[in-house]
Parts: sequence; C-alpha cells; structure tokens
Amino acid sequence: MLIAFSVENFRSIRDLQTLSLAEPRTDHHLEWSNVIENGNRRLLKTAALFGPNASGKSNVIKALIWLRQFVLNSSKEGQAGEPISAQPFRLSTATEAAPCHFEIEFVQDTYEFRYGFEVTSARVESEWLFRKAPTAKPAKLFTRERQRFDISGEFFREGRGLEDRTRENALFLSVCAQFAGPQSEKIIEWMGRMRPVSGLSERNFFNFTAKRLRNPEHRARLLELAQKADLNICALRSEVEELTELKLPAEMPTHLRDRLLAQKLVEADIKTTHEKRDAEGKVVGRVEFDLEEDESQGTQKFIALSGPITHILEEGLILIVDELEARLHPKLTQAIVDLFHSPVNRKNAQLIFAAHDVTLLEPERFRRDQVWFTEKDAQGATDLYSLAEFDPQEVRADTKFSRQYLLGLFGAVPQLAHFQEAAAHATSQ
Repeated sequence: MLIAFSVENFRSIRDLQTLSLAEPRTDHHLEWSNVIENGNRRLLKTAALFGPNASGKSNVIKALIWLRQFVLNSSKEGQAGEPISAQPFRLSTATEAAPCHFEIEFVQDTYEFRYGFEVTSARVESEWLFRKAPTAKPAKLFTRERQRFDISGEFFREGRGLEDRTRENALFLSVCAQFAGPQSEKIIEWMGRMRPVSGLSERNFFNFTAKRLRNPEHRARLLELAQKADLNICALRSEVEELTELKLPAEMPTHLRDRLLAQKLVEADIKTTHEKRDAEGKVVGRVEFDLEEDESQGTQKFIALSGPITHILEEGLILIVDELEARLHPKLTQAIVDLFHSPVNRKNAQLIFAAHDVTLLEPERFRRDQVWFTEKDAQGATDLYSLAEFDPQEVRADTKFSRQYLLGLFGAVPQLAHFQEAAAHATSQ
C-alpha cells in the first residue's frame, strides 16, 4: 500500500511536493469505507487531483509513473553512458541542471519502506533505502552518493559486492534485484503493483481486457459490470491471436524477432451483443457489434477499462489514472471511484487519479484529505496542496466541495476574467 510520494524538480514541479495517503486519526469522516486499517497506520483508499489545464496534475501522475518505470527498468534496459530521461524544471536557471528528486513510502508485508533517488541526465546522484518494522525505529539498508555506497551489513547483506556492477546511470536497488536479492526483488515486485492507465487512450489496456474475456468467470463479471453501467449489452466475447514466429518476416533480424516474441504481443478484438426487437418491442434476436467500430467512444473506454479495474480490485493493486473521466458520463466515473470505497474492494486496492469532473467533489464520496489541488505560481511552478489544509471551520466534512471549488475558494481554477475580451480581439477583422 502506498503511504506517500514526493517529487521535486520534474517537469512543471520545481519545489518539493508530496502526495500523501496517510490518514490523520483526528478525522473520522467516512473512515468505515475510505480508510484502510493497517496496524498503527491508517491509509486512504483513493486520492483525487483537481486543477485547471496546465496546472501540473498530469505531471504529478507522470512523476509517479516515471519513478516506477525507472526502478523496474534502469538496470536492464540502459547502457553505460546513455542519458537518463528525467526532465527537470526548465523555467529557472537554478533547476535546469539540478537533479530530479523522487521518493516513495509504502507498506509491504509488515514493513514500511522509504526509498528514493536523485538523478540528472548523466547519472544517479544519490539513492537511499530505509525500512521500519512495526515496533522498531527506521533502519538504513543503504545510501549512495554517486558511486560511493554505504551498505548495512546487518539489514542489506544482499547488496555487498554489487557496487562495481552498478552503472552510474542505473539504480542500485534494481541491480540488487537482478542478482536475486530477496528484499530488492520484493520491493521491485511492489513497484510493479502500481498499474498506470491512460484515461485518454484505452489501446494500452484493450488487449488486457480481451484476454480476461477468454476466461468464463472473468467474462461473466465484466458482463455484469457492463450491464450495471446501463450499456444495453447482453453478451461479451473476444478474439485474441498471439504473435508467433510464423507471422514474422523470415528476413527479420534475430535480435528483433526475439524481442518481439518475448513481449508476447497479441491482436485482439472485443465483440458486444445487443438484443434486436420488433416494432412491438419484443426481443426477436441478437446483433453482434465490434467494440471499436460500432460502439461509442465512452462504451469503448468503459469496456476496455473494466478489465484492469476488476483485476486491480481482485489483487489489491494500485491504479494510477490521468484524465479518468475522459469520454465517460459523470455517473460512470462516480461508479468507478465508488468501487474502491465499497465492500467490493476487499483487498484494499488504491486509486490515484487526476480529473476535471467536479461532480466527483462531494462529501458523500471523499474526505477532505483525499482531495488534492494543483495550480501554478507566477514562475510557472506547480503547487500541490490538499483540501485538508484549509481551515476546518470553513471547510467542514459535510461541505459541498464542488460548489466552493467552482467559486474559487480553494484556488486551482482557471482565471477567465478577460477570456471574452481576448476572444473578441482574436476574432476581430
């Protein structure tokens, strides 16, 4: 489970910003549905980011995804001397050459971990890993300053001897996992439990859903979800064809052929079935549609997204989505969010998402500490802050958040005072 994520000097994020899912014990609002009890920790099941366009919501999401990808891949995909793709804040001479900073805190098994690193395009400048048992003080597993390592012989013996095998543009944690370090492998496994999904394009998870539809049990669950979403679908099925060596050109280079086959790529189609009725409304048959060719974009997204969502709820994973509500009716977006607060979420899956849909901002759905805003300052830097930071006398637990937000009481809304004037000037002849 995710406790907190911090980022500094990445894209529009100049100063250190922290997204926290740690719940203060002083607030009991919706604790029965929205809070995870984990020993001495109380963690939130969801966090929602709101703010105007270009305020940095997506960059907070991108920073978390970038950390995940770099941890999973830095030791095996890069070569010595290859640049690291992190993008620092470019609107200040003080930051454009400074390292990007990432840190994540999470719970795995009975331990709390704090892991982070700082990188430039050339190298890993620093890296650290700490672990805390429920009744003990935090213990340092390792720290790193460029290519100087301080490794705990008591708590991180698996890292000894791997210093020289760690490139300056690779993470030490990733290298230790590659050499089957037991703690490192578990942490890498946890990083893989964060599942990013684009809310703007369902192509990346379309195939995943198609594969799940081949399983009768999963197909029944996804059909039930589609029917509850009022999509008028009475059956679902998929056609999945895996990429094999026979389908590749004979002249293709061996290394490229092996790479494609290792990815286990598939070609997939999802079919939906609707009832056909006569003039009196009586069902007289069924008609099968192709999801991508015949259904609306909203239906396409919902069906494709249903596969990852049900999988994440079943496994207790972490779903990360930018533009969750894109092409979905507000009621459907609300229903998706509510799944994570419902008894369906038996394994305490978490959802982190960015959205513009203010109909989500209701005290019946979110606690104040689950709602986050982004806005940019005069220098173009993103500021991330929580609704819980406002005076509780002015923003009570039962406050209609959406109305106050649109009135501008929390900031993080577009400043449109001179919009019509600018439009008139732009269209004048």
